[in-house]
Amino acid sequence: MPFTLRRRTLAILTLAAVMSAPASAADKLPVTASFSILGDLVAVVGGDRVTVRSLVGPDEDAHVFEPRPADARNLLQSRLLVINGMGFEPWASKLARSAGFKGETVVASTGVKPRAGAADTTAGHGHGHGHAHDHADPHAWQNPNHVAQYVRNIAAGLSKVDPAGASTYAANRDAYLGELQALDAWIRTQLAAIPVAKRKVITSHDAFGYFSAEYQVRFLAAQGVSTEGAPSAKAVGELVRQIKREKIRTVFVESMSDPRLVAQLGKDAGASVGGSLYSDALSPPGKPGSTYLQLMRHNVTQLVQGMQQN
Repeated sequence: MPFTLRRRTLAILTLAAVMSAPASAADKLPVTASFSILGDLVAVVGGDRVTVRSLVGPDEDAHVFEPRPADARNLLQSRLLVINGMGFEPWASKLARSAGFKGETVVASTGVKPRAGAADTTAGHGHGHGHAHDHADPHAWQNPNHVAQYVRNIAAGLSKVDPAGASTYAANRDAYLGELQALDAWIRTQLAAIPVAKRKVITSHDAFGYFSAEYQVRFLAAQGVSTEGAPSAKAVGELVRQIKREKIRTVFVESMSDPRLVAQLGKDAGASVGGSLYSDALSPPGKPGSTYLQLMRHNVTQLVQGMQQN
C-alpha cells in the first residue's frame, strides 16, 4: 500500500475512533449551581451530558458565602447558571453581573409559592433577625413536591441551551419525579406513627418551614431563616420556656450551624441533643446527606426518633 494511502487510511480510522469514543469532560455542557443541593439536582437531570460545579459546596453555608475571583472565572466557563431564587443567594446575581456572564440563568424555584419568612413567624415570638431574604422563606427544597418543580425548571433550562439533549433531560426528569413521589409517600408513612400533637421539633435556624407546612411538623428555632444573625438572649429565654411548657424532649443541630446554641438550649430546657440535620447543604460524599434523596431520608429518620420522645 502506498505511503500516502496508508496515511489517509490511518487518519480515517483515527477519526472514526474519536467519533465513537465516549464524550470527554470538555464535550459536556458546563453548568454552575449556586449551592450543593441544586448541584445534585442538576447532575441528576443532566446525567452524562453535563458537568456541574457548585459555588457553595457540601457543608458550606450559602447565607454567609462571599464569592471569590476564582468563582467569577469558573462561572464564565459555564453556559448555564442555576440559582434557587427567593432571595436565598443575592450574591449569585451580583457575581453574574460583575463577571460579565453571558449564559442562561435558571431560577429553580420559579412557580413555587413562597411562604412567609421567620422574621415574622418564628416560634410565634418574632425571633427573626435582619437577613437578606426580604421576609420570604427561600428553603422550598425542604418539600420534595416543590423540588419536583425545581427539576422541571432545570430540565427546561438545560434543554434550552442544549436542544440536542432535550429527550435525555426529559427522561431523567421524569425518572426523578417518580423518585420524589416515592420519597413523599415514604415520609408520610414514617410520620404516621407520630401523633400530630407530638410533632414538635427544636432546631438552630428556621430552615424547615416548607416541610412543616406539608407534613404537619412544628419547628421552633432561635434564629430566623438565615444563619447570619445571632438570637437575642430574650428570644432564647422565651424559647427555653416554650420547650419546657410543651415538653419537647429533643433538640437538633444542623450540619453547618454552630452546635453551641442548640447544646445550650438543650441544657437550659432539660432536653437531649438529637442527631444532626441537613438543611441548606449536602454532606460530603460518604456521609448520610450526600444527595438530596439521602438528605431527606436521613432528616426524617432523625426527626421521627426525636419526636418519639415527646
